[in-house]
Amino acid sequence: MSRHGGRGWHGRVLAAAVGVTAAAAATSMWTAQANPVEGKHTPAGSSAHSSAPNAGAKAPGGTPVSVDIAHASDRGARGVNITIDDGPDPTWTPQVLQVLRDNGVKATFCMVGTQAQAHPDLVKAVVAAGHRLCDHTVSHDTTMDTKSQAYQSQQILDAERMITQASGGVRPQYYRAPGGAFTPYSRHLAASHGMRPLGWNVDSKDFEHPGTGAIVATLKSEISNGPTILFHDAGGDRSQTVAALREVLPWLKQQGYSFGFPVR
Repeated sequence: MSRHGGRGWHGRVLAAAVGVTAAAAATSMWTAQANPVEGKHTPAGSSAHSSAPNAGAKAPGGTPVSVDIAHASDRGARGVNITIDDGPDPTWTPQVLQVLRDNGVKATFCMVGTQAQAHPDLVKAVVAAGHRLCDHTVSHDTTMDTKSQAYQSQQILDAERMITQASGGVRPQYYRAPGGAFTPYSRHLAASHGMRPLGWNVDSKDFEHPGTGAIVATLKSEISNGPTILFHDAGGDRSQTVAALREVLPWLKQQGYSFGFPVR
């Protein structure tokens, strides 16, 4: 998610992760658009570029995973990637899953480690429905890029473990830094664990509760920025998100888009 409000919820997530954090502290054409620069956070649709090398890192099993922040869709130029951040949430994730199911759409769920740990049934439901998992850190700290490498490692790898355990053994395929707070170190670390760094092109702004109509209007006006769209299924009342998805998914199909996953 982008760096915006909701600090009360983030504070609760941080509090839930304090024990984990303390323990670890002791020990395509759209690809370049809306790319968060490490240490800086640019609006979706901007043309900022990553300054880190393009070389891939070796994932477990030896498969190379790019350290570049992914934006393109595996469905090509008319592909769209629906990404859902900050859950799972017992109220909103099932409703999001139902809308996706009704429209025959697969999505990528960027999960907070403590949320996954608290709701393993929902993580398993996401996987069973054919969606993909993404590591969104343990505690959703949007200042990750200002912290030590040890802290970044703890946030990423502990969340990976939590999500994998909650899913019953299915590992996240992507890593999305909270607020786009990537660093060269975090991108290489994620890639070395088989998780492609994941950005976005269109921020639906649903986190700000602007109204369903405003969310839909934002998506329709900005879809030309690129294929990866950011929504949320946690962090507060997500009824506007559910309603917006119910409207925009059929509209995207009518415009000739198909739904896929971010490139790996």
